[in-house]
Formats: sequence, C-alpha cells, structure tokens
Amino acid sequence: MSNFTHLDETGQLRMVEVGDKAETRRYASAACRVLVGPKVFPLLMAGRLPKGDVWAAARLAGIMAAKNTAQLIPLCHTLPLSGVEIDFTPEPEQCAVLIQARVRTYARTGVEMEALTAAAVAALTIYDMCKAVDRGLVIKDLLLLEKSGGASGDYCRPEASRETLNQFG
Repeated sequence: MSNFTHLDETGQLRMVEVGDKAETRRYASAACRVLVGPKVFPLLMAGRLPKGDVWAAARLAGIMAAKNTAQLIPLCHTLPLSGVEIDFTPEPEQCAVLIQARVRTYARTGVEMEALTAAAVAALTIYDMCKAVDRGLVIKDLLLLEKSGGASGDYCRPEASRETLNQFG
C-alpha cells in the first residue's frame, strides 16, 4: 500500500503531507467543451437567453469553484490562489463553446484540480443557464492542458493549442 500517496501504511485514506515541500510558483490550465446545439447557440451569442448573462455567471462560477476546490474534492489542499481566468471561445461550426480555465498560485502543491474544477463548473453553469431553451446540451472533453511547478515538473498535453483542441469535438 505504501506506493499510493493517499493511503497510509494500513491502507486508510489520508491527506498527503506537503509541509516539507518547497513553495514554488504553480500554474495549471484545463479545458472542456459544451455542445449547446443549433437552437441555443444563436441565442447564446446574441445574449438573449431567459436567465440573463451566461458568460458572467459561468465565469464567476468557475472562479468560485477554483477557490473552493478543497471543499469539493476530499483530499485536496486549500490553496491561496493568486489568479484564476476563465475564457470562452464560441465554435459556430459545432454549435459549441470551448471553456479554458487558468489557475496560478505560489504554494507547496499544484493547482491542476482547481483548473479542472473551474472548467467543469463553468460548463455546468452554462448548462444551467441554457436548459430552459434546450435540456439536450452536452458537456464533454474535460482535460488538463498543462501544468508547471513542483517536483513532478511541467506537463503539456501535446494537442494543447487552441487549434488542435478542435480534434476533441
């Protein structure tokens, strides 16, 4: 059992001790896509959905989710985030929206889960804001794009550029 970082010597779940790790600058970005469909897409682009400003609500929800990740994911550490950005890229040909979340901190552990949580909750908020028009929206392709900082080093998904993210659609 000792090969698993979140299990103690008896096999019980535990939070990993990070107190002895050096504080370093940490960064992570994650993305996902919401397929809104041809009925919702033009209303979304025109800002004419019945619940109001979808972009503001989804951006704020994503930021709040990143800040509260440790309350949602059981073994995550509470981190002092120094920045969270949420961007939306409309994809007219797929009637979809690409969401990208970027999270930064200076801490002893990384922010991958915060970036993933931010993207996922922003997507869920888009769903919530659009469901009055169509409940058939699809959230897909939640993935870590890149991370930097820490002992495990940097990671960059080979297809992480905005252009190649289209292959996930």
